[in-house]
Amino acid sequence: MENQKNYLLETLLAVNSQLTNEKAREWVEFLWEDFESTQARAGRSYKGEEVTGQIVEKWIRQYGPHLHRYEATNEKFFGIN
Repeated sequence: MENQKNYLLETLLAVNSQLTNEKAREWVEFLWEDFESTQARAGRSYKGEEVTGQIVEKWIRQYGPHLHRYEATNEKFFGIN
């Protein structure tokens, strides 16, 4: 799993040079945990780290270039920006 997260970190830094390494790592962790917890709350069976990694990579490629502009309104996400 750590190799996948490192790959996602490198991918995010490649598409958004305005994020620091620390902030990019926080985003990867947040997106990973968000996908897994959303799937669990929906009652879906766990598909494994590979599927989670694929979804997070898709999100990073789609939304990653804009993540530095995110303004948190929910205190859960205040550390992100």
